Amino acid sequence: MSLYGLARPLLFSLDEENAHQLALRAAGLAGIFAPPIPRSPVRAMGIEFPNPIGLAAGLDKNAEHIDAMAALGFGFIEVGTVTPRAQPGNPRPRLFRLPEREAIINRFGFNNVGVDAFIANVRRSRWNGVIGINIGKNADTPAERAVDDYATGLAKVYPHAAYVTINISSPNTKGLRTLQEAHHLDALLGRLTSMRKDLAQRHGNSVPLVVKVAPDLSADEIQAIADSVRRHRIDGLIATNTTVSRAGVEGLRHANEAGGLSGAPVREMATRVLAAFATALKGEVALIGAGGIMSGAHAAEKFRAGASLVQLYTGLIYRGPDLVSECASAFRAK
Repeated sequence: MSLYGLARPLLFSLDEENAHQLALRAAGLAGIFAPPIPRSPVRAMGIEFPNPIGLAAGLDKNAEHIDAMAALGFGFIEVGTVTPRAQPGNPRPRLFRLPEREAIINRFGFNNVGVDAFIANVRRSRWNGVIGINIGKNADTPAERAVDDYATGLAKVYPHAAYVTINISSPNTKGLRTLQEAHHLDALLGRLTSMRKDLAQRHGNSVPLVVKVAPDLSADEIQAIADSVRRHRIDGLIATNTTVSRAGVEGLRHANEAGGLSGAPVREMATRVLAAFATALKGEVALIGAGGIMSGAHAAEKFRAGASLVQLYTGLIYRGPDLVSECASAFRAK
């Protein structure tokens, strides 16, 4: 049994959020025992990734554990979501395990230390690998000013990010998912891509922009988002975030808690959405597959569906660091 396999019963006996923090603090130690991951270089969005297995945003919200997570062998690490101002997020409890289905429900609500303290944490990290920064809006920012929050976030994180993810798909900030609607999305992406031109001149490099979408999208919504992403020359798209569906967990303890469902039950839905974007975008935009990757076979499924890169979150909680090397092996074998 792996070291994580021995530790998991203890972690799962604790309150979910306390276990989450303890696991983050212990990740560096776990990295000592993690199997080495051979290089499997992938070039996407103009970036050279040493391997295509990444950490999804949401695990290290405040960029406090970059070095520890890097020790697990990730080819890239995405931190955040960060908002312009610090905010506590939703009241606890706000994280729930559904172990019978290897699932989690969370309603964190973008709890974070705010962008200035967040950047200080990024700058303290010693890892020189690929860091993505995921940005969002403050909960108390009116919908009509949401674009201003993203603009503030982009300007602040730009010099410190290999790429920036625009999170418009968390179900835990009221009204956030309306930004996926065509006219709102066009306004948001128009503003941010215009800003990027100025920022690129100022900093001497053009940082890729990535959009993170929900799995709860119709075919028409997928096409509209694809059209907007193409129109504004967005570099990447993450499919997908958590789902508000409860398919596959009905009747389980915590199944009716509000929030986004992640883990095994979202895998097929997320992969269908990924494949639909692959069809709609025809290779013009790099795709990052996320949602329900619990094994190397699931990562291979995302690659076959059109992903250049994949990201882990819930699978890491249930499987531990071995999942990173298993997914990297699946990529090399594909």
